[in-house]
Amino acid sequence: MNQPAKLEAVSHPRTIERIVSGVLTSDGAGVKLTRVLTQDLQQRLDPFLLLDAFGSDDPDEYIAGFPDHPHRGFETVTYMIAGRMRHRDSAGHEGLLQNGGVQWMTAGRGVIHSEMPEQENGVMEGFQLWLNLPARRKLTAPWYRDIPSDEIPGYSTAEGVAVRVIAGTSNGVAGAIQREDTEPLYLDIDMPADSLFSTALPATHNAFVYVYRGEVTIGGTKLAEKRMAILANSPQADGVAMISTGPAKAILISGKPLGEPIMQHGPFVMNSKEEILQAIRDFRDGRLHDDPAR
Repeated sequence: MNQPAKLEAVSHPRTIERIVSGVLTSDGAGVKLTRVLTQDLQQRLDPFLLLDAFGSDDPDEYIAGFPDHPHRGFETVTYMIAGRMRHRDSAGHEGLLQNGGVQWMTAGRGVIHSEMPEQENGVMEGFQLWLNLPARRKLTAPWYRDIPSDEIPGYSTAEGVAVRVIAGTSNGVAGAIQREDTEPLYLDIDMPADSLFSTALPATHNAFVYVYRGEVTIGGTKLAEKRMAILANSPQADGVAMISTGPAKAILISGKPLGEPIMQHGPFVMNSKEEILQAIRDFRDGRLHDDPAR
């Protein structure tokens, strides 16, 4: 889904506050990945809790996948650039995530799910983002949606920049998902050499850019491949602008801060220690999914 679009005027683009390299780690049953947005950045990048980047053509680094594991209190957004992964969860949802598709899951009061590769060779590459839920919605019913690649809205600019709008609205194009509380913007930006891309952003929103091919320049600072830039928050800023010298691909993510306490213990993210302890008890006792209103 692609359409021509005219870039909105951005007169005071954001600059880079900090460049982050990420931490090499593994998760699930040993899947190798880079944790770009780590727990120590959660307050700064509220409402975002985590960003993992994964990419390998070695099956030994991804084939074991992510067997059954629980979540409570937030949303997961998995964007598969290349590869095939099967989702199953305890709420009865199942779907196949493949090239260019997105899986958006609201864990809410609790879900146990698995994400397992359906390939034994080739490249598996993508991102998983954790998006916080406000306190009043942390115990909402679980929800899930598979968004195939051809259902993700997109646009192209006069300079040949191709943009996929996974969430939010950019340059007049509304994305596949909208969220009222956190107002996330999630763009995948494919830039040819010597091109400019810009989009409006509310000055009050936290934002970051991760380059996964090539390099871009933001506010006069170069951002290299496999690096994340935390964009500075300034009252007069009205958007972001980036320039490519060679071909480049990046994701741009921004959202409205919740301004609430963040308490994380592994796969549970709540607002207090007491709520975390309750989540652990509920999981232990097989009551993670129970409706607290019943």
